[in-house]
Amino acid sequence: MPHADAADDTTAFRLDCGATWLNLLATQGRHPTPTPIERIPTPDRLAAWLALHELTPAAPVTEDDVALAQHLRRPIRAVAWATITGTPAPEEAVGELARFLREHDDPVALLATDEGLRRAAPDGTAAALSRIVRQAVDQLAGSERLTLKACPEQDCLGLFSDPTGRRRWCPSPACASRGRVRALRARRAGIQSDDMTTSAPE
Repeated sequence: MPHADAADDTTAFRLDCGATWLNLLATQGRHPTPTPIERIPTPDRLAAWLALHELTPAAPVTEDDVALAQHLRRPIRAVAWATITGTPAPEEAVGELARFLREHDDPVALLATDEGLRRAAPDGTAAALSRIVRQAVDQLAGSERLTLKACPEQDCLGLFSDPTGRRRWCPSPACASRGRVRALRARRAGIQSDDMTTSAPE
């Protein structure tokens, strides 16, 4: 299921980026533009997003939790972008993620259920976010970092995982459509330019 809340696509949750932590980054749409889209602006929206990822905390989501989730996107994105571009990870961002994990340790408590193995629900939103940050760190520091890509559309630049290595754009159909249309126009413009050059009088 690529999206939720399909009736309003600008605020729809992106669930197709390849990992929960990547989906967290996608809760801010069009982030490189002057008008980014915030998809988790309220406790209710963040609670809904966590529920979609089976991370509903035992305690209610608060405004402070929303601010924390929004804030954590920045250091995660900074380290991920450095990983994708092959540049050194910003020390400040790395330190911030390390401190967060130290301060919000979330011990693993396993449950055997009728549906299979599960983890106990996180105590609060910070614990849920700790699981997400740890997933991000594990991927960014492991071999799976090689599957990470950034969408080339300048109003997106969304990060996603591409294990096949064949995807050019992020999973959003809109980005692929715009990119293909632009490439087609560029090819046509190039053909017309070549025709004018070859037919020009000497």
